[in-house]
Amino acid sequence: PVSSSTTQVSRPASRPSDEVEQLLGEVGSHAQVSSRRKRADAIRALAMDAVERARSGHPGAPMGLADFAEVLWRDILRHNPSNPEWWDRDRVTLSNGHASMLMYAVLHLTGYQVSTADLKSFRQLHAPTAGHPEYGECPGIETTTGPLGQGFANAVGMALAESMLAREFNRPGHPLVDHRTWAIVGDGCLMEGISHEAASLAGTLGLGKLTVIYDDNGVSIDGFTSEWFTEDVPARFEAYGWEVIRDLDGHDADAVLQALRTALQPRSCPMLICMKTTIGYGAPNKGGTASTHGSPLGEEEVAAVRRELNWHHPPFEVPAEIRDSWDQRNRGLELERSWEKLWNAYQAEFPDLAEEFRRRQSGDLPLRWAEELDRLALGCQSSRDSIATRQASGHCLDVLGPMLPELIGGSADLTGSNNTKWKSAKAVGDGGRYLSYGVREFAMTAMSNGMLLHGGFRPFTGTFLVFMEYARNAVRLAALMGIPNIFVYTHDSVALGEDGPTHQPIEQLTNLRTTPNLSVWRPCDSVETALAWKHALLRRSGPTALVLTRQKLPVLERTDAALRDIDRGGYVIHEPEDLILAIVLATGSEVDVALKAASILRASGTAIRVVSIPSVDTFLAQDVDYQRQVLPDEVRARVAVEAAHPDYWRRFVGLDGEVVGISRYGASAPGAEAMKAMGIHAEAVVEAVGRLIG
Repeated sequence: PVSSSTTQVSRPASRPSDEVEQLLGEVGSHAQVSSRRKRADAIRALAMDAVERARSGHPGAPMGLADFAEVLWRDILRHNPSNPEWWDRDRVTLSNGHASMLMYAVLHLTGYQVSTADLKSFRQLHAPTAGHPEYGECPGIETTTGPLGQGFANAVGMALAESMLAREFNRPGHPLVDHRTWAIVGDGCLMEGISHEAASLAGTLGLGKLTVIYDDNGVSIDGFTSEWFTEDVPARFEAYGWEVIRDLDGHDADAVLQALRTALQPRSCPMLICMKTTIGYGAPNKGGTASTHGSPLGEEEVAAVRRELNWHHPPFEVPAEIRDSWDQRNRGLELERSWEKLWNAYQAEFPDLAEEFRRRQSGDLPLRWAEELDRLALGCQSSRDSIATRQASGHCLDVLGPMLPELIGGSADLTGSNNTKWKSAKAVGDGGRYLSYGVREFAMTAMSNGMLLHGGFRPFTGTFLVFMEYARNAVRLAALMGIPNIFVYTHDSVALGEDGPTHQPIEQLTNLRTTPNLSVWRPCDSVETALAWKHALLRRSGPTALVLTRQKLPVLERTDAALRDIDRGGYVIHEPEDLILAIVLATGSEVDVALKAASILRASGTAIRVVSIPSVDTFLAQDVDYQRQVLPDEVRARVAVEAAHPDYWRRFVGLDGEVVGISRYGASAPGAEAMKAMGIHAEAVVEAVGRLIG
């Protein structure tokens, strides 16, 4: 691909289909250009008025992007304001989420359920018009954005999901899946490293229905970006394998329309449109400067904008003729009806595929998969084979991969180490559902968020636990959005050994467990691993992290009752015959350590209960009576053991209990030696119990 302009593109432009041409309409008269500007000015006025009323916000980007937004939402976008969840709609992400008033104003004007009262409540408590767009809070918002660059990566995931579903379900004459993904990004998004990761992979994947619009206004919070952002962005994307339109005038509606029409043409690579705009366009004294970026314009400048734009209407008032010309409900209804006709014909000709498509979009899982995992867990309990829990996870995927066609997995260049590729899996490029992300942990996680938000897939990703830190903010946003993504993290402790402290996690488990709405499972053997996968797939209200070992672990003895109670996240795995003098709590590989300590103590006449807590959040979600059965209040002598930072476990052992953990970085040594050097062994647990009970 080579760079292009709006008047001369590098590829011959084929004529759009008759349907697209009809929807796009004709542009030309001075009267229409004038009405376009007035519609764009409505966005500018609403944006500055809402920010002014809130005394907080970012008016500059919405005012600069208004002309572009008027063309995209009125002439190009496939959407239905009356049904924001219409399945074959185009997806739009606002990666520079601080420009949220652009989205709210456009959604309001085009006919979504975003009222004038909502605009007046911008950034206020419980308002759907939050400071940055929040998924699930406001209709028409496809993803939560704000941390810059993640909306870009989400869009790459959405475009990938669209292309894979189209390949799976479309049939000649029946383009059931046929929509586009648009991402709006700013200078900050392209400075963030995640944009490099995601753009590079998007080019490799050849996502031809992805278009990114770069709002190149040359200003960020600190001032003019020419002092710290001087790279040739178009050349960078050309090197990634994108087609690029350079130097588009973002305030020329005709040029914008031509560029967006070019983006509609069939291509085998994504497109970047580099659009020059003036931040705070219309503000005569502050426009083009950083003072419009993240602060209200002020009463005097707001009045000056109204004079500059000849917009003599009270705050939040849009004249009826302008409002009517913005309304996209009828057009959206026509688009959805057209797709419904296609869908009805598809159901008649391909009933089995149609039923599968309906199931996938609803998010329902196929029958019997959970029973198969239960059966796998029982088989593991009977076989008593010692394997690493990462390997046990791979066995779970061998069962799940063929049963769940919506399952799409991948690893950040650690497939063999993470055991994330099931036996029958084929690469995405070969028509399969496994993606090697390369060394791109952050983009991988944000892309998988985008795939899940798009619908039709249940993604999971894999890397080492310590490298979760690279992806941390995308994990946080998955939890914030409440989407059921699955994160597989292996090499979960200093027991990974020779790679040393750079690879040995210490604080990461506490980091994950203290993330609201993130469920964390650290299984102690292959039995708990199978049930952890079951919980991750059953969960619909948030993501799950599966934290797995490198080293082999024995399958531990359990009663039938204990086997049933694994589902509760915490249970008694060893109960002494005598009066309980102490309780030892453990997770993962340290459950075996606790059981060995119990054996040593039993020989000396000391009876202790051992509790396995593979998922603390699941255990704490149980009723209080069950929690007290497992951890009775009267037994205050408690020891927690985990090869990780000790502080998290204080809530369970109290000030009078002890934690056998690691509060320093690890050591480069074979795994068993590293564990012993860090004090994670049965004798340390025995000594801790001894100190508590005398």
